[in-house]
Amino acid sequence: MPQRPDIKDLSLKGLELFQMCARSGSLQSVAAETGLSASTVSHHLRNLEETLRVELFDHSRRPLVLTPKGKIFLRDIDDALHALRRARAEAAGGNMAEASYLRLGTIEDFDSDIIPALAVSLFEAMPNCDFLYHTDSSHMIVQMLRNRQLDIGVAATSSERLRDFIERPLLRDPYVMVVPKGLDRTPTDVIHGKADLPFLRFTSNLVMAKHIEAQLRRMDISPPHRFECGNNQTLLAMVAAGTGWTITTPLLFSRARRFHPDVEMHRFPGKGFARTLAILANADCSRSVLNLVDESIRTLIDDTLLQPFFQRTPWLHDSLKLID
Repeated sequence: MPQRPDIKDLSLKGLELFQMCARSGSLQSVAAETGLSASTVSHHLRNLEETLRVELFDHSRRPLVLTPKGKIFLRDIDDALHALRRARAEAAGGNMAEASYLRLGTIEDFDSDIIPALAVSLFEAMPNCDFLYHTDSSHMIVQMLRNRQLDIGVAATSSERLRDFIERPLLRDPYVMVVPKGLDRTPTDVIHGKADLPFLRFTSNLVMAKHIEAQLRRMDISPPHRFECGNNQTLLAMVAAGTGWTITTPLLFSRARRFHPDVEMHRFPGKGFARTLAILANADCSRSVLNLVDESIRTLIDDTLLQPFFQRTPWLHDSLKLID
């Protein structure tokens, strides 16, 4: 009768590398991410398979494909690894003095005002830490966290289940309408197609585009559109040129200052809706580092964005707000 694998023979590193390879399908990408050689990653996977006496991957295929037993094993270890990482973080106590490396990703909304000041603040608080900053779209920030390419991220949340992460809601950013300056039509007229202006929309794969389209469907509105773009600055440039109208958020609107003289921002007509920005972190992220990032970014958002915004646009005070 074959000997059953002993739990003490299972390598935590091997389990983590298996999980990463199962999700990425590539030895090379996991090797690059972990700083190991591809042969070392492969060696860990082979040792795991030998210990379990099970083929977890179909090694004849590229990208890597899990076998049926491999899929079952991945499902079973996901919760265990999640619990281990959380326990490891809690046991470590999150000593910032020992922090040596932090990979922080944020949506591009913060790259001009918040991130430079946050970088200075964190550098002063953790002088022995090496930092990596990355800006991208929300869905890419979430994907990088899931692939363990980032430790902490700031992104817009979606309906997707994010059980693998620590999630701290940060900011309620309401959706608003932006129209050309001096337009003699009400926002309600515009959204119902009575202004002879097309809707300039965000690219459909973006989180906020999905929010907007879902809200328009709920209102049974399908405005004509001729332009789709993933860049807020480009959309507002088009509005400023008088070619259409768009739906964005105050946070994004604030970044397009050069176009403000030629556009107007209005409440979204009808029932308001908003996106939620959140701080996301992997389960093994230091709690003290996470708390420091949380506290620092909230202070910067309030001082740099919210208070100046409320002075110029007081009607946003009841909808644009930090989430306690």
